[in-house]
Amino acid sequence: MDVKTTFINGVIEEEVYIEQPKGFEVFSSELHVCRLKRALYGLKQAPSAWYTWIDSYFTGLGFSKSEVDPNLYQIVVEGKLLIIVLYVDDLILMGDELLILSCKKDLATEFEMKDLGLLHYFLGLEILHRSGGLFVSHGKYAREILEKFNMHGYKPVDTPLPRGWRKEDATSGEEVDATVYR
Repeated sequence: MDVKTTFINGVIEEEVYIEQPKGFEVFSSELHVCRLKRALYGLKQAPSAWYTWIDSYFTGLGFSKSEVDPNLYQIVVEGKLLIIVLYVDDLILMGDELLILSCKKDLATEFEMKDLGLLHYFLGLEILHRSGGLFVSHGKYAREILEKFNMHGYKPVDTPLPRGWRKEDATSGEEVDATVYR
């Protein structure tokens, strides 16, 4: 799911003032400024305001936040699990199909949403849906990197070491102070 107009939905807690926007100036009051009540794109408080809003929305629905990842929310309804992963303005929903459909309806009433369908590609990960389950791969990302550097025709090797390299080459040198490189 993709949330549209994400950063203009958050309510700003502190006072923020901006100059009068071009095209909306009041010419009798050129020195007046506008006080923002909601976030705008480009405002450094916008991501924080959005996260506060969506976080309070999920916790208000009964979701609990993961202790390990603050962007992972979960809820168990009648023994069925629903997990939501939040990444900026994208939501990944996993779990029982009926719970997912119900959650999508709830989200659509609160936010302007776009359903992107099944997850196929996310943050460089390729997700393949097969009968045996989901398979996650970096294959597409690796191919894109190879193409970017005109290396897509190169032959792969198991271990990229120079020809003729011997194990004793690594053990015969001077010992290095590892703390210098940390």
